[in-house]
Amino acid sequence: MFEAERKGFRTGFAVLIGRPNVGKSTLLNVLVGEKVSIVTPRPQTTRHRIMGLVNRPGLQIAFFDTPGLHAGGKRALNRVMNRTAAAALSDADLVVFVVEGSRWTEEDEAVMQRIRDSDRPTIAVVSKADLARPRETLLPFIQKLAEHHPFKAIVPVSAAQKDNLEELISVIGCELPQSPQLFDETDRTDRDLHFRIAEIIREKLTLELNQEVPYGIAVEIERMEREVDKGSERELIHAVIWVDREGQKPIVIGTGGARLKRVGSSARREIITLLDRRCHLELWVKVRENWADNALALRKLGLG
Repeated sequence: MFEAERKGFRTGFAVLIGRPNVGKSTLLNVLVGEKVSIVTPRPQTTRHRIMGLVNRPGLQIAFFDTPGLHAGGKRALNRVMNRTAAAALSDADLVVFVVEGSRWTEEDEAVMQRIRDSDRPTIAVVSKADLARPRETLLPFIQKLAEHHPFKAIVPVSAAQKDNLEELISVIGCELPQSPQLFDETDRTDRDLHFRIAEIIREKLTLELNQEVPYGIAVEIERMEREVDKGSERELIHAVIWVDREGQKPIVIGTGGARLKRVGSSARREIITLLDRRCHLELWVKVRENWADNALALRKLGLG
């Protein structure tokens, strides 16, 4: 149960905002200490607003990972993703603007303008600080970044090296309001198992397919049920992989079903870790023409 009041306790919502591929999801997972948002090298992997909870003595931060704000996407899916990220700004107690160390792009500037328009208190996180080359370029970049906006603070971090993360948590905590905690300390995310398992499968597909089927893939869990097999419990999971053109179906399945088997095997290992029990995963590939431009299909897949 929550404590009704704690003197001096701080809690609130901090939204991670930035262009695609700046490391928002990786940062969230490391801060939470558990994988709650999938990560791939492909831009626009994150499609939903995903909450991850961080608890420290006297502090609870509800982080929101968001799709990367981007330009040029013409599909309804792209518009939904941008709206999801922009709407998260209005719900935030604090905006955490994530920018890649030593690299500033037109998309970063576009995100910065949205932040200015939101008029929300903002801190900047310079991600991938360990990759800045040469290292001496990081300080001038931070000084230049400070000219873009009156940030409450600018914090360089490395999620890969777990460097400066506690400092970031402390800085964010100081900017949140005093309030009773909002969530149970055992919670890690607001997303249910169906969502998290579907995302694991989509992550493995994205890693496997690389550039072959860019964004025309979605995953839906049709059924989950537990059974007793040989004296122990296992989860039966039936999932559908949706593609938006008939020609994509054989690409996803692969020769003799080899690609789909690899995806299923990789996903199953991670799902077993998530559930802490054995599972049997069945994957089916189906076609839903142009689902990424269909508002009804997007809503059915939780995107809308």
